[in-house]
Parts: sequence; structure tokens; C-alpha cells
Amino acid sequence: MAGREFYYNLATGEVEEGKVHGATNRMGPYPTAEDARAALRQAEARNEKWDAADAAWEEDTEE
Repeated sequence: MAGREFYYNLATGEVEEGKVHGATNRMGPYPTAEDARAALRQAEARNEKWDAADAAWEEDTEE
């Protein structure tokens, strides 16, 4: 039996169990509903980290 999968729906801001809606507005799968709820926060934190790394790299290449 396959495990349960949870998705974060970007359009509604809701957590859904299973592939309820199309992949365009869906993040996941995640093993728990709580992980799906945290998906957007985790993505934002990751993007901020990458943006900072990009800025540091660009500063180093300008010298």
C-alpha cells in the first residue's frame, strides 16, 4: 500500500491529500500535511538563501 501524499495548493493556500488539482498550482508531494503547510515558507527561505549566494558571487566577479 502506497503512503499518503499531501500537496500545497498555491492557488487556494490549502493543503490537499492526493492529486486533487492539476500540477500547475501544486507543490509536493510531502509525507505529512504539516510538511505541505510549511512548503511555501521553506521555498521562500531557500530562495532568500540562493539570492544572497548569487549576490555574493556577483560581488566577487566584479572585482
